[in-house]
Amino acid sequence: MRNWEEQSEPMFRGSNIHYEMAEKSRGFSYGGVGAFVKLVQKVGLAEEIDERLSLLKRHLPYHESDHVLNLAYNTLLGGVRLEDVELRRNDEVYLNALGTQRIPDPTTAGDFTRRFSEATLDTLMECINTCRERVWSEQPRGFLKEAVIDIDGTIAGTLGECKAGIGLSYKGIWGYAPLIVSLANTKEPLYLVNRPGNKVSHDGCVKWIDKAIALVGRRAKQICLRGDTDFALTANFDRWSDRSRGDRWVDFVFGMDANSALVKRAEDMRDKAWKVLERVAKYTVKTKSRKRPANVKEQIVKERGFKNIRLKSEHVAEFWYKPTQCQREYRVVALRKNLSIEKGEPVLLEDIRYFFANSASSTSPTGRI
Repeated sequence: MRNWEEQSEPMFRGSNIHYEMAEKSRGFSYGGVGAFVKLVQKVGLAEEIDERLSLLKRHLPYHESDHVLNLAYNTLLGGVRLEDVELRRNDEVYLNALGTQRIPDPTTAGDFTRRFSEATLDTLMECINTCRERVWSEQPRGFLKEAVIDIDGTIAGTLGECKAGIGLSYKGIWGYAPLIVSLANTKEPLYLVNRPGNKVSHDGCVKWIDKAIALVGRRAKQICLRGDTDFALTANFDRWSDRSRGDRWVDFVFGMDANSALVKRAEDMRDKAWKVLERVAKYTVKTKSRKRPANVKEQIVKERGFKNIRLKSEHVAEFWYKPTQCQREYRVVALRKNLSIEKGEPVLLEDIRYFFANSASSTSPTGRI
């Protein structure tokens, strides 16, 4: 702490704090509820849901928006199960914050969720996205000049044994494998698709990627899709990167499996085509650099003769490659890792591994490889 002089007293000195307890107090720990309610009113989410989503024949007394918001608020306040709604039902201050006399109980909420079909779930997501566009329209000029859409799958485990559609994931977890299509610029989930836990990441993703492109494309002129190797669906590359649709165009950056054809192309490249990869530092040291502490884990690995893979250097290169299911070539960025495999002190062998990423443009979205 070179910017400070030596202090004669501790830094934690306290302040002039006073507590006053009234005989009757009306408060709770979820102060953000007010912001949630104001946002719903501002964007007209409740009205949009009630106009387009029809799941109830009669509204005695709840509407579709009441049920949807009841589930959403329960999650935003830390609830993880439908049973947690019961805690909200008995909280008078919470009910007053929502401006209601009552909310659906867990049984009623569960009955409502079972009324959904694939089509009505799609309708609900489009209701939310319609309101999302209203928020985008109020952003400063230049907002979403280049929209980056992330596509990925995740694992949502469950302890229930009577859940319809569950499956056993490759990690041995019972549950679901939802697909998440999100806008990286704002970290907003555009589409969320639930699937059994044994589904692969890219299962059925093309439909939802196309929906996300259409949604974001109404505002963004440049769109970049990002995903790992599972989403390098080469049959769609030409269609996604078609520039004949006007001034809007789609780029993508997908990882690619190190198949024999790509590895051979990388191995055949001349040495001068490879450049040393200089990774950007995670942060800038604002004071004096500190000495690195001893790596205790590495010392134990050497002493006990464990197998250890050490990274010696990294190089990058690029070339053009036409996948089998494509009519045009695409830019491939190759990463070559030079590794040494050790056992204790001796080096057993040197190993070279390749990693590939595919793009429709001649430069990466960030301007760097």
